[in-house]
Parts: sequence; C-alpha cells; structure tokens
Amino acid sequence: MSVFLEVSRFADLGGWVLETQSLSVLGGAYLMAHGVGRPVEDAVTEVELGAGVWKIWALTRDWTAAWGRGMPAGRFEILVDGYSSGPELGTNGEAWDWQYGGEVELEEGKHRISLHDLTGFNGRCQAVYLTLEEGDVPPSEPGELLEYRRKATGYEVVESEELLDLLVVGGGYAGVCTALSAMRSGVKCLLIQDRGVLGGCGSSEIRVWTGGLTNVGKYPKLGNVSALISPIDGTPGQVKSEEIFEDGRKKQLFREGKDLLLNEALIDVELQGRSIASVVTQNLRTGVATRRRARLYSDCSGDGVLARLCGCETMYGREGRDEYGEQLAPSVPDRQVMGHSVLWEPIVRKHPVSFPDIDWGIEFNDENGLKRFNCCWDWETGQYRDQVDEIEWIRDYGLMTVLGNWSWLKNRSPYRDVLSCHDLLWVSAIGGKRESYRVVGEYVLSQKDIEERIKHSDGTAAITWSIDLHYPDPVNESIFGEAFQSCAYHRGIGKPYEIPYRCLVARDVDNLFLGGRIISATHVAFSCIRVMRTLGMLGEVVGMASAVCKECGCLPREVYSDHWDLLRSRMERGISMNQAHGYMPGREESYHFMRPVGSVGNTNENVWIYFGEGGEEPAMHPSLRQAIIELGVTHKNGKKVE
Repeated sequence: MSVFLEVSRFADLGGWVLETQSLSVLGGAYLMAHGVGRPVEDAVTEVELGAGVWKIWALTRDWTAAWGRGMPAGRFEILVDGYSSGPELGTNGEAWDWQYGGEVELEEGKHRISLHDLTGFNGRCQAVYLTLEEGDVPPSEPGELLEYRRKATGYEVVESEELLDLLVVGGGYAGVCTALSAMRSGVKCLLIQDRGVLGGCGSSEIRVWTGGLTNVGKYPKLGNVSALISPIDGTPGQVKSEEIFEDGRKKQLFREGKDLLLNEALIDVELQGRSIASVVTQNLRTGVATRRRARLYSDCSGDGVLARLCGCETMYGREGRDEYGEQLAPSVPDRQVMGHSVLWEPIVRKHPVSFPDIDWGIEFNDENGLKRFNCCWDWETGQYRDQVDEIEWIRDYGLMTVLGNWSWLKNRSPYRDVLSCHDLLWVSAIGGKRESYRVVGEYVLSQKDIEERIKHSDGTAAITWSIDLHYPDPVNESIFGEAFQSCAYHRGIGKPYEIPYRCLVARDVDNLFLGGRIISATHVAFSCIRVMRTLGMLGEVVGMASAVCKECGCLPREVYSDHWDLLRSRMERGISMNQAHGYMPGREESYHFMRPVGSVGNTNENVWIYFGEGGEEPAMHPSLRQAIIELGVTHKNGKKVE
C-alpha cells in the first residue's frame, strides 16, 4: 500500500510559496519555503492511512549544492501528527530526487502530514510518498515521474462543454488587457493564470515598475485598459511595497471562476490541421484537469508555452547583424538574452536586526562583496542560459547572490556596525524575466523598421520606450565568472512608433494571437516593446481583433487582409472602461423600489418603474402603483399618478 501526495495540493500551504516556473521541465509545481532567513509556517494536509510502519520519502533537492560550499541552505523536516519522521531533508544533492525521510508506525485513521521548514532559505519539495513496502520508491526522471504521478493521483481530463470565443493563457499585463479588451468588446473570454495573482512582473510577487506611455501615437485611445490596471504611483527610488502594486485591483475587474481562473496552468494542446482544436488546463491546487475549446487563443504566457506546444517557429537570443540589417545586432547570432531579476527591498528598523551568517553559495568577502544597500533593475541573471529550461537555476543564482551578499554586509563587512538596524523587508521568490522565447508571426519587427520609421499600413499601439538593451556587467562577470548584475545601453527612438498588427498574429497556427514577451520582433526591436504598459496596449489590440474575428467569422490574419477598417475603427474608439456607478444624464422618468424577490413579481430586489417620454404609465404591481400615488410626485407632463 502507498500514498502519493502532491504538496501543491496540501490543504494549507502555510508560509510555503507555490512555485510554477518549472512546470514544463519538472512536470509539476513545487512548494518553496521562502522566508528570507526566517523559517516559514508549516504546509499541512491530512490523509487516511492504514495501520503499519510507513516509510516516508520526499521529492526534493539541495538547491545550493551547485556551488559546492557549506551546509545545504533549504533544510526541512516532514512531521507526522506533529512529530518529526526522521532526518533533515533538502540535503540530497543538486538534482531533484527522492530522499528518505524516515519511518513511523501509525494506527489506521486520518493523519496530519506537515512540511516543517528549518531555515527560511528556500527549501523545496514536489511530493511526499508514503509506503509500507521496503525499497518502494517512485521514479525521479521527469517523464517517467509524470506518468507515475498521474496514475497515482487518478489523473483524468474533464470535458468542458463551454465553447469560448477567446482563451487567453497568462495573466501578466498583456493577458489581463487582452481579456478585458475582448470582454468589453462582446467576446466570450476566459483568462487562465498559473499564479495566484494577476500582473506578472507588475504584481507584488515581482515588483517591477510599470513602464511605457499609453494613449499616444496614431490611436490615442489605445491604452485605456493598460492605464486602468497600472498602479497610481511607482518609479525607481521608491520603496517597492506590496500595496503599491495593487494586485486586488486587477482581479476585481474579473469574475473569478467564470472569466478568470487562477492557479490554472496550460499542460497540453490538440491541433486540427493548422488550428488549435482544444487545450488542457490543470488547477495546481486541486489537480483537476479540464479540456477547453475556443475559436481563438492568445498566448500571453511570457515563454510561448502554447505556441511552442503547437510547434510554432521561435526566436531565442540575438539575431545576427545581416539577418535583418540591424546595426546593434552582433555579427554572429547567439543565445544571449536580457536577464531575469530577483528584486529585493531593505528597511531600516528602529532596533538592531540580525541576519544569519551563511556558509553556502558564493563566498562574499571584503574583496568581492558589493556595497549595495538597495536594489534596482540591475540584479540580473541568466543572460547566457535558457530562460525556460534553466529558470530554477537562474532564479536561484540571483537569490543566492542577494542573500550571500547581504549576509556579508550584515556580519563580516566593514559596514556591519553602520548596518546593524538594516533588515531585508522583502526578496522576490520568483523574480521577473525580461526576455524568453519570441514567436515568429506574420511579420518580424526589427531595429531597421523603428529607426528608419518604416510605415506599415497595419500600425497599432505605439512604442515610446527607448531601445534598451541589457548586457551582463563586464566588471561583475570578470569577478564572479557568471554575472548577476547587468548594465544597459539606451538609444532613443525619436517619437512614438506604431507596431504592426501582423507582429501579433502567429504565422504557423491559424487561430493563435501572440501577446506579451513572445511578440514577433527581433531581440533589438523587442528591447523597446517589452515594457508592461506597451504590452498591455498591444493586448487591447488583440482583444479588439478577436471581436472582429467573431463579428466576421474570420481568422486573425484575415483581420488585416480583409477587415482592417473594422479594427481601425475600434482602435480609434478605444475600449471604454466606464467609471463605476457613473452615468451620462438622460431625460427618462423612473421610480426605484427595493422589494424582496418575488413579492411584486420581481426576480431582483432592485425594482425599476420606467415611464414613457410623454409620461405614459407602464404596467406595474398594484402595491407599487399605490406607493407611487402616495408619494404624490408631479411628473414632467404636469400630472401625478392617481
């Protein structure tokens, strides 16, 4: 007898973070004890077990083993009914693997299983396995493990009977604006997001300041949605507090469970010819998998998750100079990208605050330590790595250097006395990407288009950000071998430039739009498109285009070839984001009563009685008419109801 527990489905996650960035690599999410050096609250669930001596295994890893120094950072225990089952976990080496967690003799019944953090330094666990058999251990190779875990957890796909007009994958700025624009344009839309909050890099999980101007260029009413969901404040130099990113405000514009699904990940796709017939999504907290169908899809995942599952041609890294005639491109193409930032925020307390003197990761000392008491955009890693397949290592490198350098500052640096009251208020658990896979669309925008001001008849939202290329900082790279700080080259583009609609349409799949970081552009051109408000505006365009597709029964590319006037008209009007409970004045006369449902033949407590323009009296319940008579109001025609 055995029990396989996906820890992402624990009833109470406590202080552990649900980490989803490596889903495509690992085949599942994991929990991470991100406490910035303070142990987090236990993740807890209950399970029915038979009587016997249960052997306990955890699917885990030592994330700091890669640097070969010191104690494993992320150590934890498994508790059964509040008691430790045995050895410390998260100490088993660099690769994900099953680590023995001891054994416990139990009586038949319900038992409490807990992940108990010991360090606050990002211990992690994918699954817990309990078995009565000696030597019974699940596979650890991701492909074999995925098949095993699905069988062990009773995986099956539920069929949704709903046919959507548009399904949007990814809830960053591009995805949110795409979905809201589509919904406000009469499109039946569903937005799925594999995190528990909306906003992507502009959420409280990552806290990147929102860049780019809205409502500029040829279509000044583009940007209404992007501006609406942007924080009212936020610029470099300010404290990156959770409140300033307003996660709840974005979510409030949706009906969760109806047009928004959080913690819902795309895991599979079915093609029919050159079109997407359906996708399978899975709720990471419940494990429920659902097949969903839509006429149109928009990939705003940031990594081209849907597009790559469909087999679309992608671009990664820097194109060669001759490929698009770009002055800023390298002579030879390579896979260097703009990196991934783990942002952090310090605070000065009114009393001394300690921080662990860690012995793992890179050793920071008086020779190589950084005198950095605040964090900006430049704490950046992974420029030479794959931002999908290696994202766990990339994030961990950024995290390790933040924590290691801070530990040196607080404990061993010449500044430790001055910094005695300094504390780490927040460090991002997941970090934010600038660039990943881009997808080839109907047109690939280049530096040449932007700087030579090439006019495209299908221009849409306008770029206002400069060409902003990030590079590994040469000094940091020379000291540490692999940089964790970056520098940037900026080149102004002169004035706003409209992005062609064709950059938002996948070339290889007929019913797929492209949004966010995966837009069809070269590395150089992408560097000035990538900021959030600009990507949000492009999402608005996709939402409008989906409405044209619905109206005309056409495919995304046919909006440009056959129905451009309709999209242009919508871009000229923009998306109306009406102020709540605000109305333009009219000349109607009406009475408004509140009555219990069914008491006057009503299906809603709000009962409105509208009179005609000439004062004509409508049909109404006798009790309501009597109430109006007793009010004795003189109408515009000079008469009262009698």
